[in-house]
Amino acid sequence: MNPTLFQSIRSAVDAYCAEELDVSFKRSDPIVRLHEPTFGAEEINAALECLVTTRVTMGPKVKAFERAFADEFGFRHGVMVNSGSSANLLALATLANPAYARQLKAGDEVIVPALAWSTTVWPIVQMGLTPVVVDIDPDTLNIAPEQIEAAIGPKTRAVMIVPVYGNPCDMDAITEICRRHDLLLIEDCCEALGASYDGKPVGQFGVVGTFSFYFSHHITTLEGGICVTNDTEFAELSRILRAHGWVREVEDRDTWLAKYPGIDPRFLFVNVGYNLRATEVQAAMGSVQLPKLAGFVETRRRNAAWFRAELDRFSDRLTFQTETDKGYHSWFGFPIVLRPDAGFGVADICGHLNRAGIETRPIIAGNIARQPAMDLFAHRTVGELANADAVMQRGFAFGNHQAIDDDARAYIAETVAAFLAAT
Repeated sequence: MNPTLFQSIRSAVDAYCAEELDVSFKRSDPIVRLHEPTFGAEEINAALECLVTTRVTMGPKVKAFERAFADEFGFRHGVMVNSGSSANLLALATLANPAYARQLKAGDEVIVPALAWSTTVWPIVQMGLTPVVVDIDPDTLNIAPEQIEAAIGPKTRAVMIVPVYGNPCDMDAITEICRRHDLLLIEDCCEALGASYDGKPVGQFGVVGTFSFYFSHHITTLEGGICVTNDTEFAELSRILRAHGWVREVEDRDTWLAKYPGIDPRFLFVNVGYNLRATEVQAAMGSVQLPKLAGFVETRRRNAAWFRAELDRFSDRLTFQTETDKGYHSWFGFPIVLRPDAGFGVADICGHLNRAGIETRPIIAGNIARQPAMDLFAHRTVGELANADAVMQRGFAFGNHQAIDDDARAYIAETVAAFLAAT
């Protein structure tokens, strides 16, 4: 690469972004999106460097990002993949692999919260396991520990939790349940980057935690995700499964090569595998984004505290997510659930906000047990799931991200107040 020539490219990108990339809120054209890009010239130039050198497939930049991410949050291992959904798939595939000492086997049950994303549940199904869907706490919106306890049966082997919108679950209660019943704990933290419980980052409590770097998440590699673990056996096996079943990326490669000296070490396959690899472009962007995360989360927390205080006067008709005791919430968005007697429906208030340029969305996938795809696969539900149903029927969220400033916050609150005054 010609450094002088590439510097001219960098300078052109810097100039373009300074002039054209403006995501600030404007009263003259009020738009508040669910998310605005967290990246700019620095990330674009890091990606371009990969492209112009043509070093784009998984390599040293991916390894560097894995190490930086693991070190940032105190994990021994990070295994980067091409999406958060792939991170969940890899996590379950590793746990269900016969080479894993505590293998989950076909027919084993995994308890999951009703309020979840589809790819929290599908990897469970794809591994021949049975999801057991339980209700949530109506205040935190997270899986209710007492519902986990009630759902445990003779086939229960694991619990997969979701810190909803970045709100940590009650980890004292959940880890104690898993300890008493000898259950594996899986943490789907794909929308909870930057959150912690009692000073400990989410993802640190189970055998594996998963995170997403999708465009609309706390930081982005456009698409991308990672499995994090302190279990070396799990990490090494997941590296094998991530790419074709070969040993190219394992840390203890020499042991495998010594065991099979007659096979070309470049193409030694020791297990089943996928192709879930991340790219150098993704890792280059992630390495620039990671140091910015703490600032992004602080802005989200400040915004959420303001929204909670400003909208509290409407608590006779609206309910708000409560931060878990001991939790440090990273606020993926700002969720609201209408009270049953609010006097209007979700479509009414969302329609009003949307017409005013404020984007809205359902809270995750609502009650996953009510999605028609679940009817195609064996699963079990425990109880009526009334709290998750309430979120699905009466819940919505608007954006709460690093680009929402004081004026954008005020505009959202004014728009909500105007709707409620007229309803």
